[in-house]
Amino acid sequence: MMSRRRSAMPRVGPAVALTAALAAAVAAASGRPSSITPQELREWLGYIASDELQGRAVFTEGFGLAGGYIAEHLRAWGVKPAGDPGQYLQTVRVLGVKTTSHSTVTVRVGSQTKTFPDGDGVTFPKNMGGRRTLTLDRVEFVGYGVDAPRASHADYRGKDVKGAAVVWLGAAGPKDLDPSKYRRLLAGRNRYATEQLGAAASIGPTGAAGTGRAGGAGRAGAAGAGANVDFTTVQRLETPAPPNVTATDAFFEFLFSGAPSAYDELKRKAAAQEPLPSFRLADVALTFNVDPAYEIVRTQLTHNVVGVVEGSDPQLKRTFVAFGAHYDHVGYAENESTTMEGGPRRPGAPGRVTPGAENDRIWNGADDDGSGTVAVMAIARAFAEGAKPKRSLLFVWHAGEERGLWGSRFFADYPTVPIDAVVAQLNIDMIGRNRDDKPGDANTVYLVGSDRISTELHLLNRAANAALPRPLTLDYEFNDPADLEQLYFRSDHYSYAAKGVPIIFFTTGLHADYHANTDEVSKIEFEKMTRIAQMIYETGVRVANLDHAPARDNQGPRAQ
Repeated sequence: MMSRRRSAMPRVGPAVALTAALAAAVAAASGRPSSITPQELREWLGYIASDELQGRAVFTEGFGLAGGYIAEHLRAWGVKPAGDPGQYLQTVRVLGVKTTSHSTVTVRVGSQTKTFPDGDGVTFPKNMGGRRTLTLDRVEFVGYGVDAPRASHADYRGKDVKGAAVVWLGAAGPKDLDPSKYRRLLAGRNRYATEQLGAAASIGPTGAAGTGRAGGAGRAGAAGAGANVDFTTVQRLETPAPPNVTATDAFFEFLFSGAPSAYDELKRKAAAQEPLPSFRLADVALTFNVDPAYEIVRTQLTHNVVGVVEGSDPQLKRTFVAFGAHYDHVGYAENESTTMEGGPRRPGAPGRVTPGAENDRIWNGADDDGSGTVAVMAIARAFAEGAKPKRSLLFVWHAGEERGLWGSRFFADYPTVPIDAVVAQLNIDMIGRNRDDKPGDANTVYLVGSDRISTELHLLNRAANAALPRPLTLDYEFNDPADLEQLYFRSDHYSYAAKGVPIIFFTTGLHADYHANTDEVSKIEFEKMTRIAQMIYETGVRVANLDHAPARDNQGPRAQ
């Protein structure tokens, strides 16, 4: 975790500020945030995180009970169903896919050309996206491909790689990065290049983590795939993706054959974790021929829960402010505990077992993400029973976040309302505790991504918080692109951000019970959770009453 705190305002962007229109939206804020109370949150979470629901693992009875519980409350409050036609539930199809690849990478160095088929010199991820041919004549070698400001390591310093092919070496990373501390940054090198820096393709060495299709969730997206399945997905298979491949010595030797540094020397330095140079590979072009054949060999079904409160303006009600949380968790332990050397053990547990709690076989997920689940319920009820803003309000409880953002990725690709009509998405995941249970965090909520796509959305949120009787402390530490936990990519908001939708991710951070069998209702700070839900409601009101969609200035996270 990063230790620095950054509660200051980020840069505002070219011309985005508290305009007259934004100020009018603030003045027009109305509704019933006070109707969000600790009592209702406690009541609902008492069921959602109860042993009866058996940890809410996707595809289980307990998960189905949770979805039904949410839907019945929406029906009682008059929230309109917005899942499958006439239903609160949206069927999510989880596909097991087998890939046959005919993909290649052709390298031109000067007047010489060589083609490397998938599996012979290069390896494409099994989920490589839709068919396409992409030729790039700008190829940048970026050393280890890591930016880690806290360790004074910045391979991309002074480089603009937008639209280029990025090449990096050193599976283990440089010597100055502790792999136990920087493992997420090291595993996310392709994603950092293509999704944060705008590179068109990324190539890393065989055996390096983080060289599959970009957009990982930090969770096992192919869990339970089976012997005949190469990958599991909920996304459209035909959607093009930036090529992210691994390569062998034979590929790199040819690629670097005209470079200022010989590949053998670069490889030696990388193996020794010594400093690597960076340079453009002159007179080099790469052609990626992405040519997969996908066979769907298994389909599993689960459900998002989706509801809408219609807005009051005849035109603006066709657009939506979305609120989301995931209502799944990791389930329960099937195996009995056994006594082993060093104490009792729970073989095959779905998460961490807290010492002294080995007999507790259910991972209740009160904070992750029971807290977000019931907060979105409370916000939905407040809008349904209160004054209606101009825009409509969309509420989505996502399935399978713990398995790789399944529900949100599916909704983003197969939305039940036009995705282009969603002007912002406010995601809530773990808002029921203090980070690491520190008393000093009692007033703190962490915001991720609020300024990356729309500075105006960021300002609306700050105005909403300032208007509260007791404003919260807004901390942007995890919005740092070098955040060691990489939280921006690890919850459902990311599926919307990948479509260009402005997002804010609200969380109170990780703690000792994260993914442990002791994440229980008794540890939830309901007063704090209530205030955060009220602030999110107030943010939603301001966005919903704005006479235009929040400007998408795409300034990215705050400068370091």
